[in-house]
Amino acid sequence: MDKQNKSPLFAEERKQKILDLLKEKSKLMVPDLCIEFGVSPATIRNDLRELENAGLLKRTHGGAINVSKTSFELNSYQKQVTNLEEKKAIAKLAIDLIEDGDTIALDTGTTTLELAKILSEKKNITVVLNDIEIACYLENEPDIDVILIGGSLRKGFHCTVGPIAVKSLHGLYVDKAFMATNGISVRSGITTPNVAQAEVKTAMINMASEIMVLCDSSKIGNNSFVQVYPISGIDRIITDDGIDKHDVDEFMAAGVFVDIARVR
Repeated sequence: MDKQNKSPLFAEERKQKILDLLKEKSKLMVPDLCIEFGVSPATIRNDLRELENAGLLKRTHGGAINVSKTSFELNSYQKQVTNLEEKKAIAKLAIDLIEDGDTIALDTGTTTLELAKILSEKKNITVVLNDIEIACYLENEPDIDVILIGGSLRKGFHCTVGPIAVKSLHGLYVDKAFMATNGISVRSGITTPNVAQAEVKTAMINMASEIMVLCDSSKIGNNSFVQVYPISGIDRIITDDGIDKHDVDEFMAAGVFVDIARVR
């Protein structure tokens, strides 16, 4: 990392930049980060401590490493603070795919939450979901009917999973499903770390006529523990402009349309 003349960053901006650098390098050292951001070692160590407490990295002697594993998953609070601008931009593209009168399935996730926040732009919408935070957000919207499915509460993720949740979706049919994911690739399709979560996601996809996956570009090419659905079953991916052109070409060749939200 080269020393540059940069405007000082707010603490949250600096921590997000640290996470972005970890995606590229997998290991960072405190002296390098001091040069990169023009701050003291104590400031960087404090940043790393807070990010480790949030489960976003692991501190080592003199630096930090990535915690990325196929079975690892950030909880809902942790997800809300990562790639927020990308998620908002993706939601703005996704809303244009919803028409007045649609019945949709809305997967649990922080990107789908951003879509829910602007869903009031549409009229006479029915939403089937398993995310209690999104349900609470939509509760007071007069033009949105909410069907919240039951099941076991997945603690830390404010959503329902398990056999009851899957059974609740049986016999329901929607126009479009807007799905979140922990990882997506042509080879592995949609993947997630949790088997119970995967079963509900699969049931949501199976009841929809059109399948859209909402994911920021950091998820592209990643694989988690269990496959939710093969790429051949996906109609469209909505992501941000951090996606590599090679990945776009691969998805398009596999028959999946790619919408790219401009952030940078």
